[in-house]
Order: sequence, then structure tokens, then C-alpha cells
Amino acid sequence: MYPKQEEEHVIRWRMILGKLAEPESDSSISLDDEELQGMDEVLEALYDSDREGGLGPSSPNINRWLGDIRKYFPSSVVEVVQKDALERLDLQQLLAEPEFVEMLEPNVDLVATILLLNKVLPAKTRETARLIVQKLVRQIEKQLREPMREAVSGALNRARKNRRPRLNEVDWNRTILKNLKNYQAELKAIIPEQLVGYGKKKGQVRHLHLLIDQSGSMAGSVVYAGILGSILASLPSIKTRLVAFDTDILDLTEQLEDPVDLLFGTQLGGGTDIGQALQYARRHISHPSETILFLLSDLFEGGSTARMLQNVAEIKASGVKIIVLLALNDKGAPSYDQTLAGRLAQLGIPAFACTPNQFPALLAGAIEGRDLRKLNVKGLKIKN
Repeated sequence: MYPKQEEEHVIRWRMILGKLAEPESDSSISLDDEELQGMDEVLEALYDSDREGGLGPSSPNINRWLGDIRKYFPSSVVEVVQKDALERLDLQQLLAEPEFVEMLEPNVDLVATILLLNKVLPAKTRETARLIVQKLVRQIEKQLREPMREAVSGALNRARKNRRPRLNEVDWNRTILKNLKNYQAELKAIIPEQLVGYGKKKGQVRHLHLLIDQSGSMAGSVVYAGILGSILASLPSIKTRLVAFDTDILDLTEQLEDPVDLLFGTQLGGGTDIGQALQYARRHISHPSETILFLLSDLFEGGSTARMLQNVAEIKASGVKIIVLLALNDKGAPSYDQTLAGRLAQLGIPAFACTPNQFPALLAGAIEGRDLRKLNVKGLKIKN
């Protein structure tokens, strides 16, 4: 065994030189510590050219890897490693070619990677990267803007119907359509058995809070959430607040008008403190009975779980409807903390893995006050 100071020195060199520097006969410098093993794995993935598979641009683990380096290393080291990754992935060279951007069919994984590397992108490729992100944003907006608008406006109309309206509250167009079956030919008139009014229900949803976990594992979900948040912010019937968080809080509400600016404003990677994010959200909820809060997170809480659950319980008790989205992507259920999801279920808070196409129907159901556990949306399943 080495003395402690010498052991630290040996381990440091072992981390620098890689696994091949570890003699099979000498187990005294093996990396038994879980954190050291994690650090070794993320370095090996980038710097060991003999590693099978490796860290190629098509690797499904690249976003998680970019998040892990922030988890294990200080910011000064992270910048160096990210710059090396940028060069080794040839992403910098690709982004410098305008022809490539014009031919490229951007996808969420590529955009998530660009956002993860945002801080170290060279100035000459930053504008090209922005064009790629903008191209994807337009595609997703075209796909989701109208379904979202229809879902929200329809849900609000259904939620606010007044079955016993006063004369000045009657929606005559809807009332006539509702009672066409009661047309009396001899009277040449419709007998309105049921009146439909405009009266607003107390506590009708008008405020939406999106609380987005921006840890590396949630990168794809963050892209979709940012674009959906911008679409919602364009609807005059709902006030939307969007907050991204890791161990810090980033209120991006002012950037909702421009989804590209919003996405580049995120800081993907790092830890997770859900409790702190909930505390921040609570301070900005002014009309609890009119508010829906979506928590987008895999629920791997890095802060105090007890504090997180206390904040959830208090927000829910105030009248806010809380819904957890474990993922917002097209890849199905993510890895998530099932224990914490179960604790939330005991509080009456459902958790879903939701695709972007399913989100409008889920939101509509929440606005209407329906039991989301029984919501009939194809492919949407509760996970707690």
C-alpha cells in the first residue's frame, strides 16, 4: 500500500495516463471509489482512441457524457475537455461549412449537443450553430403550434361554459347549435332547452409554470420544452413562465418570444436541485387556483428530498395543480427515480413520460380539471 499522499499522486497519474497504466498485478491503485470511476469513464470515452465504440457524434450517450463532465470536474477543467470534444467530434469543422448547414436535416439530439457545447463554440461557428437550432425550431413549431392553440382554446372554452347563464351571458351561436334538434316547424322557431353561456368559472386556469430540469440527461426534453413554452407564451389566454434549473435558477420567461434565444440561454449539464426550483416557483405564483405547474425532471434529486417533497406538498395545498413530466421526447420512458415518483403519487401528483404530440391533450385535460390518471390519450401512460 502507498502512503496517502503518494497514493493520491499515483491515482492522479493513473487518471492522466488511462487504464493501460494500471498494472494487473498491482490492485493498490485501482479506482474503487465510485466518483473516481465515473471521472475515469468520461475521460476514457474521449481520450482513449483504442476504446471500442467511443464517443462519436452519433453516440446516444454524448449528451449524458457532456453532462457528466460538469458533474465530475470544475468549470475550468470542463471548458478544456469540452473544447477537446468539439475538435474530436469534428463538430466545429462541420459547423464552419455553410453548405453542410443548408443540406442538414437537424434533429433534437444534434441541437441538444450544440446547446451543451454552447459556451465553448468558437465565434466563427456560433452563428452557423444558431441557424441549425433555428431550422429545428421552425420545424417543431410548424408541427405543434396549431394543435397547441386548438387544445388550449378548446379546453378554456369547455372549462368556462356556464350552464345557467343570465341573458347577457348567453352564447347564442353555441346555444342555437346545441338546440337545433329542438326546431319546431309549426312555430318556425328553436326551443332552447339548454342555454350555453360565457360565464367564467372561479379558478379557471390562466397561469402556466414550466419548471425544467436542465441536467445533461434531460437535454432532448429541454429542447422540446423550450419550443412548447414559446408557443404557449404566444397565446393571449394563458400567462406562461419558464424556469430552467440545475443547482442554480435560470428564469427564461423574458426570452419566451424568441425560442432560439431561449434555448441558447439554457445551461445544460450539471447537478439537480428540484427543491430550490420549487421554492423559486412558489414565490412567483400569485393565483394558485388558476395555475398549473409542470415539473419536467427525471427526479434524481441532488438536494434535500425532504425539502423537495415539503415544497411540493405546500404548493399543491395552496391550490396549484402539479404535473410531473419525466420526459418530453419521442424516445419513451427515461431512467428516473421511481421511489420519488411513488412518493409524489401518494401526494396525488401524477408523473408521465410524454411525447411532444401528446402534450397538447395532456395540457387540455389539466385545464379542464379532468382526472389525468384516466385521460384517454393514445400512448400516454402514467409512471407512478
